Amino acid sequence: METIDVIKEQITKNPIILYMKGSPQFPQCGFSSQSVEALMAIGEPFAFVDILDNPDIRQELPKFANWPTFPQLWVKGELVGGCDIIVEMVQNGELAPLIKEASPELPEKKEGEDSVE
Repeated sequence: METIDVIKEQITKNPIILYMKGSPQFPQCGFSSQSVEALMAIGEPFAFVDILDNPDIRQELPKFANWPTFPQLWVKGELVGGCDIIVEMVQNGELAPLIKEASPELPEKKEGEDSVE
């Protein structure tokens, strides 16, 4: 499967997905850490992809998204944005309703199954 097809499938199958450096438990950059903290504060589960472990996705996603940086938050198939936008949306009260609305669509996940490969 082509990398772009993998990306499209991940975005389609996961109503809330964060492309980040590292994992929610061990973010590998400050921007990913801030983004994870914002999402975790809302309390809804989300999928993630560690772009450091997925160099093809790291290379192709910015072209597909027309967004050059990471992290990237996608909700219901739409790019929300990166860290600055996530933090701004938290501050003005827009992020929590967006995440909570998308959350019921998440498939049931068992503990520790929030990574997407």
